Amino acid sequence: MKVLTIVVITLGLIGMSFVNAPSNDIEGIQFMDISFADALKKAKEEKKLIFVDAYAVWCGPCKWMEANTFRDKEVGEAFNKNFINLKIDMEKGEGPELARKYNVRAYPTLFLIDGEGNVVKRILGAKKKDQLLSEVEEFTN
Repeated sequence: MKVLTIVVITLGLIGMSFVNAPSNDIEGIQFMDISFADALKKAKEEKKLIFVDAYAVWCGPCKWMEANTFRDKEVGEAFNKNFINLKIDMEKGEGPELARKYNVRAYPTLFLIDGEGNVVKRILGAKKKDQLLSEVEEFTN
């Protein structure tokens, strides 16, 4: 019986690892799982801007953008090519400090930030695909 339990638990853990594994074939923006400091370093090295989705888990418009705008293929192509993409929960981890530093007062707040940490563009509120692409058009090629 112990062997069966161990086998079932092991198979369950293996199955969960596939569920949580990142997928490179996801359409839309591929957000990186790195710290803000690492993103700054990467932005300098790659000579790119950082796109930050400053959100809160309870924010309805943030969830709408995640499910719609950020998953759009055209949006993903533009953002993945031109920016270092980060999603940061402004109420957890390094989020509260960044929220203070960048004066986040509403959700979602979207930023383009250079490798020195300077805000190049601030975008407030939920945006549809065409609106978001228009907002960043001057920074994409």
